Amino acid sequence: MNTIIGIIAFVVVALIGWAIAELKGKTMGYNHDELEKEVLDQQRQALEKNGFSELNIKDVIRTISTKGYSAV
Repeated sequence: MNTIIGIIAFVVVALIGWAIAELKGKTMGYNHDELEKEVLDQQRQALEKNGFSELNIKDVIRTISTKGYSAV
């Protein structure tokens, strides 16, 4: 009987915690201010200037070892 009460209490506490986390995400938002937007734009421009390009999955597979390491 004590085990069932413990499991029920655990589930209730977990559901309450989950509900609080969900509500917090919906009620509290984050907006970048002008200084942050300016810095992000400068960083993006610097990356583009230096030749940065985002890799797709084929590029990633080509550049990583997918067959393991051969010691011989």
